[in-house]
Amino acid sequence: MSNYLKTARSKIITGLITLAPAAATVWVLQFLFNFFDGMAAPLVDRVLGVHIPGLGLIVSFIAIFFLGILVTNFLGKKLIQWGESMLQRVPIAKSVYGTIKQITQTLGGTGNRAFKRTVLIEYPRKGMWSLAFVTGNSVDHNGIKYIHIFLPTTPNPTSGYMLILPETDSIDAQMTVEEGMKTIISGGMIAPEKNQIRSTGNNKTGPGV
Repeated sequence: MSNYLKTARSKIITGLITLAPAAATVWVLQFLFNFFDGMAAPLVDRVLGVHIPGLGLIVSFIAIFFLGILVTNFLGKKLIQWGESMLQRVPIAKSVYGTIKQITQTLGGTGNRAFKRTVLIEYPRKGMWSLAFVTGNSVDHNGIKYIHIFLPTTPNPTSGYMLILPETDSIDAQMTVEEGMKTIISGGMIAPEKNQIRSTGNNKTGPGV
C-alpha cells in the first residue's frame, strides 16, 4: 500500500511541476490584462455608457504609446526630471522608485550605458566566481593594465562594490550587459548553460589556466 501512495504522490508532484509554469503564465497574463484594462475602463465606460472588455486595454496601450513619444522629447524629459526630483524628497518612495527604475531600465536595455562589458572575476575567494561589469580602465606606473568594475549584489543590482583589479585577473563573460544583469537579478536562474571559466583536472581555475 505504501508503494502505491509513494507512486501517487510522485505523480501528483510531477503533475504540479508540469502545470505550474502554464498556470503562472495564465495568472500573469490575466493580471496584466485586468491591470491595463482597469486603467482606462472607468473613463471609457463613463463615455460610452457600457463596459466593453478589452477596450480599456487598447486605450491604455494607446496612452502609453503617446507617453513614450512625450518622454522622448525635451519637454517630456523635463517633466520626468521634475517628477523624479519630487520623489527624491520622499524617503520611502525614493528607495522604491530608484530600485524599480534600475530594474526596468536593466531589463529594457536602457540603463547600462556606463557598463562597457561583462566579466567574470574570482570573488569572494579563489575558485569562486562572480559576474561584474567593466566601467573603466587605468594603467599603473609599471604599465600594468587595470580594469574598474562594478560588482552588483543579487537580486538588487542597485547596490554593490567598486573594485580595481589587473585586467589579466578577469575573464570576458561572453555576455551582453543586459544578459549579465538578467542573470544577476534572477539569482542565476536565467544564465547561459556554458560559462567561460577554464579549469583543469587538479581543480585549478583562473583566467590563465
